[in-house]
Amino acid sequence: MRRLLPPMSARGRFRGMLPDASHLTQQSGRLHSLGQRLMAYAGRVGVDPGDSSDIALQKRLAVLLFVGTLPLTILWSIVYLIAGAPLTAAIPAFYSIFTPINTALFAWSRNLGVYRFSQLLVVLVLPWLVMMSMGGFKPSSVVIIWAALCPLGALLLEELRRTLLWIVGFVLLLVASAILQPYLTPVDLPESFVTWFFMLNIGSVISITFLLLYYFVGQRNFFQERAEMLLLNILPREISEALKAEQRTIAAQYDSASILFADVVEFTPMAATMTPMRLVDLLNDVFQCFDDLVETYDLEKIKTIGDCYMVAAGVPRPRTDHAHALVQLALDMRAAVASRTFGGRRLAFRIGINSGPVVAGVIGRKKFIYDLWGEAVNLASRMESHGQSGAIQITRNTYELVKDAFVCEAKGLVNVKGASQMDVWHVLGRKAAPQPSPQQAA
Repeated sequence: MRRLLPPMSARGRFRGMLPDASHLTQQSGRLHSLGQRLMAYAGRVGVDPGDSSDIALQKRLAVLLFVGTLPLTILWSIVYLIAGAPLTAAIPAFYSIFTPINTALFAWSRNLGVYRFSQLLVVLVLPWLVMMSMGGFKPSSVVIIWAALCPLGALLLEELRRTLLWIVGFVLLLVASAILQPYLTPVDLPESFVTWFFMLNIGSVISITFLLLYYFVGQRNFFQERAEMLLLNILPREISEALKAEQRTIAAQYDSASILFADVVEFTPMAATMTPMRLVDLLNDVFQCFDDLVETYDLEKIKTIGDCYMVAAGVPRPRTDHAHALVQLALDMRAAVASRTFGGRRLAFRIGINSGPVVAGVIGRKKFIYDLWGEAVNLASRMESHGQSGAIQITRNTYELVKDAFVCEAKGLVNVKGASQMDVWHVLGRKAAPQPSPQQAA
């Protein structure tokens, strides 16, 4: 065993020849950065500001596929020329000249259809011509496999119907090659050359295919996640999943839920003194503040109508503490409004809450919105509109659910449109936790 170990000095020199880990990390980082810059450049070629995300992705993939293969076509042309096959070398050389010119025209015209068709056509035909010039499948090291990038690229860049035409064209070229094979004269190349080119052709095409699919799937996942996030900002997750599974009317009865409405006091006179953009910025500031509070308590924001903000608890996920959670939200909303300014102005809100059975769901076919219906919703709205500035007004239904946890002040009977007179309460705050007695403390 000792004879197998090199001397210490030799081992030291051997270790010195190994690349340092930090150096490898730096090189990997540089390659990654270069790849990102190339991706960014490819994403700008031929892109129009009005392009949809799908068209922009197709343009990016087209440039990456057709321009990305240029180093290989240049290399193949040089190798064929050195091997003594000048006619064969001229074919990939034509691609190496045609593609940069065509890509420059595409960057100017932004016409994806013409660029895509012309490039797919040369990708389909040129490998077949190389194979024919070299005498068939084996002498050319099955170089026609490069033509398979045509239907693959069409699958990523074209409509599915047109992709079928490209795959039919590829199969027809294969059949024509098999028929013409006996009449072709093979180029006299060393067997080792043919073997190595088998490996290079198959390995290169598989690698390009993998990289294209990897990039395509990554971009698709990115757009899908972004669309999913936007959808979840509009609809609850449960409703979103149901609509994706089957587009139909979705409605459910909830026997016990709570609804909150909040409205800016004296909003109309204030709006008359503000520019539209300043008014929108102010409301956006307010509602973002409320959105954060709603997310904290895992409640469901239903919608905003003008300066009115609507929230529900107990839908679409039933919860026994729906009234407690909504009243606590109302207290936090009131505290947040009192503690700061919005657009340089002090605001006051009327807040109304009611509890009871509701129907919740999505109706219609376009521009979906998750909404609530029922008498309980109407009474919650009346509590807000009949309320006072800075007050949190609740009905008896809600009072009976929260009276043990919150300090409520009875305000007597009020006339409510559509419901005659009703008892109402104002929520003042949360009750202090009971202090243990001396005996309990002992």
